[in-house]
Amino acid sequence: MKKVTIASLLSQNSYPGRGIIVGLTPDGTKAVSAYFIMGRSENSRNRIFRAEDDDVMIYPFDESKVEDPSLIIYAPVRSLKNALIVTNGDQTDTIRDFLKKGDCFENALRTRGFEPDKPNYTPRISAILHWDNCWWYQLSILKSADGQGTKCNRFTFDLAPVPGLGHFIHTYVGDGNPLPSFEGEPEQVELMDDIDALTDTIWTNLNEANKISLFVRFVDVKTGKAETRIINKHQ
Repeated sequence: MKKVTIASLLSQNSYPGRGIIVGLTPDGTKAVSAYFIMGRSENSRNRIFRAEDDDVMIYPFDESKVEDPSLIIYAPVRSLKNALIVTNGDQTDTIRDFLKKGDCFENALRTRGFEPDKPNYTPRISAILHWDNCWWYQLSILKSADGQGTKCNRFTFDLAPVPGLGHFIHTYVGDGNPLPSFEGEPEQVELMDDIDALTDTIWTNLNEANKISLFVRFVDVKTGKAETRIINKHQ
């Protein structure tokens, strides 16, 4: 699969929905993770990211406008001693709970399915960065098998870190009604050594009307030292 720039992928897609990028900086020293959310409805757009220690939570920007909190308020990022979990829903906590009892990423996601938001049946996308004897990462997507929400297909990708390479997975191919689910393998994208440059590139190229919030974290693969950036459209 050809590696492309994040800017070109995002600028040509008005609605990728929610997206996760994981990979390694070109100099090979930093593990990269990023997560963004977008929204078309007032309920979906009424959100902000907030750092809580090493985790990230989503909260309503204006609590008086919340219509249905079940699919918009969750922890997209959970940090454990030997893992970082990034997802687009409350499966973050499912994965965390399984890991804490000695179980694994795949088994946690076997207990979950796509979102029950008929007719879109939005996929659940998840990533985990492992720090055991070495660091590596996995991506997952849970999506409707038939577009009708009767069965769930589960795909897990075990990925080797390659300097300068990121893997990008998002919920939708693009805009539509119903929204078309992501297809195929994670897209390969070029990464950068500078966290601020990468953050700016992602944020600038997300559709202005639909973008809501962005999280980016660089973790030194030797020391574990982390840098985090968060941007909210509503401040």
